[in-house]
Amino acid sequence: MQFGIFTVGDVTPDPTTGRTPTERERIKAMVAIALKAEEVGLDVFATGEHHNPPFVPSSPTTMLGYVAARTERLILSTSTTLITTNDPVKIAEDFAMLQHLADGRVDLMMGRGNTGPVYPWFGKDIREGINLAIENYALLHRLWREDVVTWQGKFRTPLQGFTSTPRPLDGVAPFVWHGSIRSPEIAEQAAYYGDGFFHNNIFWPADHTKRMIELYRSRYAHYGHGTAEQAIVGLGGQVFMRKNSQDAVREFRPYFDVAPVYGHGPSLEEFTAQTPLTVGSPQQVIEKTLSFREYAGDYQRQLFLMDHAGLPLKTVLEQLDLLGEEVVPVLRKEFAKNRPANVPDAPTHASLLAKKSENTQNAEEVSAR
Repeated sequence: MQFGIFTVGDVTPDPTTGRTPTERERIKAMVAIALKAEEVGLDVFATGEHHNPPFVPSSPTTMLGYVAARTERLILSTSTTLITTNDPVKIAEDFAMLQHLADGRVDLMMGRGNTGPVYPWFGKDIREGINLAIENYALLHRLWREDVVTWQGKFRTPLQGFTSTPRPLDGVAPFVWHGSIRSPEIAEQAAYYGDGFFHNNIFWPADHTKRMIELYRSRYAHYGHGTAEQAIVGLGGQVFMRKNSQDAVREFRPYFDVAPVYGHGPSLEEFTAQTPLTVGSPQQVIEKTLSFREYAGDYQRQLFLMDHAGLPLKTVLEQLDLLGEEVVPVLRKEFAKNRPANVPDAPTHASLLAKKSENTQNAEEVSAR
């Protein structure tokens, strides 16, 4: 399994001090968090994409390119790439460029975002959200796999003999996760292409997450990519830890109560009971995260949201120390227990390249017979 963190890049006042970081401070903090993720042994850093206050990550590939130059092992990803409002040609070229710069340490997650006004800002109609996601990704998928593309669709101008540049590193497209919380059409899309499905279940109860993942797994098998158990699944989560669980609750409560994403709603206790949010000791985080397998099956990627709601950088870095030193090593060991041999690892550039070479060799052997 891969373990990592994702950020939404919110600029939120610290409710305990009243201070709001500048955009520059928040951007620099996100970089520091990514570097810390590699330092403590995590596998993945993923950034969101937003084009409105109070968020700053409007250009994920710019940030990830900078992080790539300062890291060696970290997989660089997105927690949302807006497939609906970005031009698929630009996505194809931006992420292929990043792939070369990062020596293949790149994948990305397609999503529609959670900001309705972003559609007209980029000349799109929110009522076509699902249709945009389907058509745009169909084009992106071809742009990475065909050297010359002729294409016509509903939502952008046609392409005639077009080649996106640079071509994907080693002829291998970046691995794609399709992220969705509530849309079965996106689970279907991920299954159709044999891509990964990431259920960012930070706000949803287990029974809903289970239904979405079971749909994806069954359709993955239906399209002939493997068994349902071999489908590629990722999950989100939120944690806040201290050595003592009472200290964690006391420290996190003021941040939770006014957080833009879930403040002014259910209590902290209600939210932790109903969703994956865990506020407590490292052992409590381990126990709750391991319970995800009960409804998601054996899965490939676990990402945690840790730098939100105005938490100061110092606190987030302390959280990452706990995650890397006390939580993830135990999760790696426990998730590996009784994991069926036919369940694949999370895809990487190296594994995708090896699979491509194997397929090419098999094809050559067949043609030689």
